[in-house]
Amino acid sequence: MAKKIRVGILFGGKSAEHEVSLRSAKNVAEAIPKDKYDIALIGIDKSGRWLLNDASNFLLQSTGSPMPQLNSKGKPVALIPESAGALTQIGNMNAPMLQRGIDVVFPILHGPFGEDGTVQGLLKLAGVPFVGAGVLGSAVGMDKDVMKRLLRDAGIPIGKFLTFASGDKIIFSKVKKELGAPMFVKPANMGSSVGVSKVRNEKEFNEAVTEAFLHDNKIVTEKEIKGREIECAVLGNDKPIASIPGEVIVKNKDDFYSYDAKYIDENGAVIKIPAKLPKNIVKKVQATAVKTFKTLSCEGLGRVDMFVTKSGKVLVNEINTIPGFTSISMYPKLWEASGISYPKLINTLIELAIDRFKKEAKLKTSK
Repeated sequence: MAKKIRVGILFGGKSAEHEVSLRSAKNVAEAIPKDKYDIALIGIDKSGRWLLNDASNFLLQSTGSPMPQLNSKGKPVALIPESAGALTQIGNMNAPMLQRGIDVVFPILHGPFGEDGTVQGLLKLAGVPFVGAGVLGSAVGMDKDVMKRLLRDAGIPIGKFLTFASGDKIIFSKVKKELGAPMFVKPANMGSSVGVSKVRNEKEFNEAVTEAFLHDNKIVTEKEIKGREIECAVLGNDKPIASIPGEVIVKNKDDFYSYDAKYIDENGAVIKIPAKLPKNIVKKVQATAVKTFKTLSCEGLGRVDMFVTKSGKVLVNEINTIPGFTSISMYPKLWEASGISYPKLINTLIELAIDRFKKEAKLKTSK
């Protein structure tokens, strides 16, 4: 009998999307094909500690909240450079925590310190295959400012935006003259709509800027685009493919697809899969998603969020290089509707990670 592949599911993290990551990890751990894979659950707490947890109690239900908590009683571990996947115990670096190392890592770390290239760089140094985009694709996919500039230069339609750094003088009247109102204010490096506000006047604008700067030292202000919110999943390395598109119809008080609408308020949004679009628009959405994925040097997986206007124009809003894997997340649902089940999707993503690692291992790194 062939030895099972050991998959390290890496989740939690220091970002504001910590709880979303816990929910995603739970779903991946439950759906991963157990006949082919063993799992090691590595939760990162909000202080940045890596904790090796038992599968039966790695999550705790948060009292008074629909979001879970990480069990902090796990064993502290570390992954060191050139370790080839061996986890070592904090306090005793010579004591291996597992009889054999991790063969591949499935990072489910949404937002900064996980989706932005930081963990990807560590995993490359450790010599471990990992699911998803590499350092470059992760970094540019996370930074909305850099991402939008790369898409614009590649000729991919996007909405009008302005970027500001901490310390810049930001005047509402000047921004409104460029973008109009309402507009959106966002941290440049954050996901799941954390720190995002839709603003209509100067008071709301100033409050939104203050909120966005709590999460990042750079913010993006965006012109509101009148159109349907369409999402498309992408899968692959050198030859990525696109799923059928889905649509998000917002029905909440925030009037956009906010954090609450995504993860807390069950009635905050309606998801329609497949999206009811003409065939020519479906093809345009899919082609745009794949082009976006390639332009941003992404690999493995990505979810491209777009707007489709009444005239049929497709504009890219952003890409998520580690999209949600919760029970209501669009990425796995889009592939399920496209004919790829949740377990098969996870298996494909792991195989793509291992294939890329083997390909990169053949590259010459020294004279």
